[in-house]
Amino acid sequence: MSKVSVFSDHACHLGEGPSWHPGRATAFWFDILERKLLEMGLDDAPLRVHDLPFHATVAARVDDDRHLIASDAGLYLRSIDTGALIEHRPFWDDRPGTRSNDGAVHPSGALWISTMGWRFEPGLGRIWWYRAGELRPIIEGLTIPNAIAFSPDGRTAYFSDTLEHVIYRQAVDPATGLPSGDRRVFFHVSGGGPDGATVDADGLLWNARWGGYAVDAYDPDGHIVRTISLPARQVSCPAFVGPDLDRLIVTSAFEGYDAERRAAEPEAGLTYLIDGPFRGLPEPAVLIG
Repeated sequence: MSKVSVFSDHACHLGEGPSWHPGRATAFWFDILERKLLEMGLDDAPLRVHDLPFHATVAARVDDDRHLIASDAGLYLRSIDTGALIEHRPFWDDRPGTRSNDGAVHPSGALWISTMGWRFEPGLGRIWWYRAGELRPIIEGLTIPNAIAFSPDGRTAYFSDTLEHVIYRQAVDPATGLPSGDRRVFFHVSGGGPDGATVDADGLLWNARWGGYAVDAYDPDGHIVRTISLPARQVSCPAFVGPDLDRLIVTSAFEGYDAERRAAEPEAGLTYLIDGPFRGLPEPAVLIG
């Protein structure tokens, strides 16, 4: 059995991009629309909320002291201690009205990052590959690219198109994280759209079902093996946390809610903690060159 509790009662307009920094024993996540980076440990430490000058979506660990932040202004190195930001690369998608979205680090140290239109324009979504200073688009023609995650052996990537309700499976080169074949449909999701995801040590894909009040676990053959219900409708992304990576935090959002809807669903935007019989994988550090 799994136990669901509230990890943080700070309500995020659009909570996203949770990650665990083992060297700091700290969870990080974003409120994209409010331009905030949040951080909190698991030991009753107080929540820290940092203002950002841009809409950021991904915090990839570089080392014990720095993150590589993906945002609608570009890639930035951020000091965890001081919050100082250094531009690493200007925003790479030069099409008007786009921003960064989902992302994860492949075992090779490559960062997959998605971009999408602010107005969810069909076909404007892309997934990009970054490693050691090199950046290139690798997947085109999506709308809201999400669920970027990798198998334990680094030979398979997963990603979704949330509005299309589809999770894809993509063969990749384990040495580089670059695609090595055509994408294939992994699962057609019903009862919500597939949002952020992560993979555990057993190779199960844990996916937040936006609009579905749930996180679903899929085996590598594309079968749902577990569903955990959550109080919030718009759950957005899971991440394994803790010294043993045996706990799961899940972000959520009240994006698009009016005052009446927010009053009816006060759980929206909170960040949840799930305790259960699972164990995650440590996310590799991103190689910046």
